[in-house]
Amino acid sequence: MSETVIDLTHLIKKFGKQTVLKDVNLTVNKGEIVGLIGPSGAGKSTVIKTTLGMEVADGGKATVFGETMPDRQLLARIGYMAQTDALYESLSGKENLSFFAKMKGVAKNSINQEIDHAAKVVDLTDDLNKRVSGYSGGMKRRLSLAIALLGNPELLVLDEPTVGIDPALRRQVWRELHAIRDEGRAILITTHVMDEAELTDRVALLLNGEVMAFDQPDKLKEEYQVATIEDVFLKAEGVE
Repeated sequence: MSETVIDLTHLIKKFGKQTVLKDVNLTVNKGEIVGLIGPSGAGKSTVIKTTLGMEVADGGKATVFGETMPDRQLLARIGYMAQTDALYESLSGKENLSFFAKMKGVAKNSINQEIDHAAKVVDLTDDLNKRVSGYSGGMKRRLSLAIALLGNPELLVLDEPTVGIDPALRRQVWRELHAIRDEGRAILITTHVMDEAELTDRVALLLNGEVMAFDQPDKLKEEYQVATIEDVFLKAEGVE
């Protein structure tokens, strides 16, 4: 049996009178990529924030590496990319990467090597010395992803990482994610790009605050008797 890295059991999250997460059950194991897909407003980011302890659950349980978050000691083992970029605009791309590498406890003699690798993955090598305030939206997303990759985290949690990234680079990013998975690390990724769901090991369909289906992409397509994950989603939603 694979070791469970994220375990969400009957997770409930409310904001005022609105119940955003009704009964979310989800696991992410070592050596796998789990995709969380759903329309905007389905609660994907709330699942991530509650998992990482940024929001407090109103019911159920969320554990990471067997512990309830937030847990400062565990943060060094997690690479997180939020939906909104939290970057130092007055610094260069390289200075941002260097700062976050130090924060993550990357060994001093490894920092430059790690920065070079992460920048290469997201195609920012030629722009590292430019100020982030001059970056486009897509470049900022790529820098945020590079920061998440620093320190070889055992768990990567990526919220819509490929938004604003061109198709060729998206393919390159997925190659890196598959390589990370093959090293035995765990990845939870949210996306609304349905064809990206086909690149995951297991995919969870989030709709109206609940996981409607959760399995390998091919098994879901077989179960729903359709050709694509997008069709699975539409059928789960009751759209013929």
